[in-house]
Amino acid sequence: MPELAVHLTDPARADDEQLLEALRRGDERAFVALVRRYGALMQRVALGYVRTPAVAEEVVQETWCAVLTGLERFEGRAALKTWLFRILTNRAKTRGQREARSVPLSSLTGEDDDGPAVDPDRFLPADHARWPGHWAAGPAPWSALPHERLLAREVRARVRAAIETLPERQQAVVVLRDVEGWPPEEVCETLDLSEGNQRVLLHRARSKVRAELERYFADEVAA
Repeated sequence: MPELAVHLTDPARADDEQLLEALRRGDERAFVALVRRYGALMQRVALGYVRTPAVAEEVVQETWCAVLTGLERFEGRAALKTWLFRILTNRAKTRGQREARSVPLSSLTGEDDDGPAVDPDRFLPADHARWPGHWAAGPAPWSALPHERLLAREVRARVRAAIETLPERQQAVVVLRDVEGWPPEEVCETLDLSEGNQRVLLHRARSKVRAELERYFADEVAA
């Protein structure tokens, strides 16, 4: 185990399997590293199922307790992060269902009812003579923008801000897919989504983030 000991001198660089072995040995640094790695993301995902950040935080804390007490029973058939987030989503769904029973039905809104992903005015009408339903004003090309401009700190901040305004389930999907780099099958398994539902949520999220960036770059050009 010398390689593990070397990596855990910097636990933030250890992979999940190494952290798992260290956790089973009772290494507190491994638990701190795991919390730092996934804590904020867990909070974001939990918010997709419950109504307030405070409740989401409670779900996250309950999940950490369940992880610590269940380490010996974890057989490693799934990745550590997948196991961790499955515990989280199961607890969050249970909590969310309990909340739903305690509030009026009229106060609940479906996330898929938050409006079209792209402004309908950007498409030609259905009775257009030549191109019904096609783009009237397509997405602005960014190929002319310098590569450094697209990667600038201010642009990244706008992307983060745009993601923060998304409905929670869309946030969770786009963060797992596009920020964390999870493959679609892992996202579906972790969030208990069908492949089609995941694609819809991701499309909506990406469309809204892109629209915000289009407004940002258009304002810059006009300035």
